[in-house]
Amino acid sequence: MFLMALPLLKNDMFSRLQEDILALQGFRAPAGARRIDFGLGIMDASFPNHTFPTGAVHEFISNDPESAAATTGFMAGLLGKLMGEYGICLWIGTRPIVFAAALKAFGVEPHRVIFIDLAKEKDVIWAVEEALKCESLAAVVGELHELTFTESRRLQLAVEQSRVTGFVHRVNPRAVNTLACVSRWQITPIASQLEEGMPGVGHPCWRVQLQKIRNGEPGEWEMQWVAGRFEYLPKEAADPAPVYFLQTG
Repeated sequence: MFLMALPLLKNDMFSRLQEDILALQGFRAPAGARRIDFGLGIMDASFPNHTFPTGAVHEFISNDPESAAATTGFMAGLLGKLMGEYGICLWIGTRPIVFAAALKAFGVEPHRVIFIDLAKEKDVIWAVEEALKCESLAAVVGELHELTFTESRRLQLAVEQSRVTGFVHRVNPRAVNTLACVSRWQITPIASQLEEGMPGVGHPCWRVQLQKIRNGEPGEWEMQWVAGRFEYLPKEAADPAPVYFLQTG
């Protein structure tokens, strides 16, 4: 009986050691709180603890207006789950580019998003760091161009204390440098698939690249947003094409 129990004991010790290591690196499984289901399906296998990391800072890279709009849509889909029914989000940048009413299509009530527009990018970084320290917030979005490793480390340290989730959306950065964020994403639009004989532009469709994820596996998926949830597209259905939504100007 003792010999039969040894493999189970080793597996339990290994699981606890893995959880301890992830916790030290900022990945803590929810304790006594509900686990958020983002509806990401097979993508969850790429994440540590097999769930989208909350209480962490995620980096998103966009190199053109079309990709920036697609990224905003994908982030909004995640924010809708993070905010739930009562959560508040701060959206900080240097100019207003999000059409707030369109956020409702992604499950985000516009009146629960506080938009802050600042004159200088260094002020944006400071405001994002201070906002990430506020435990009352569900999420913080920061739109900027450049971010140093030291600045990103301060953001990550802030969320490890507050457990707030941060999204850093870098539009047209001069360089894609190493940061302390737990993940790096690049979202690009792909052509919507219209039903035959139906008008319109179809559902928002994206090619989602998880370029790096700490203690996880990078990957690439083709997805769309339909009826308030993420859906995966068949590989043969996705062709590159610009799709504009959520952003103006």
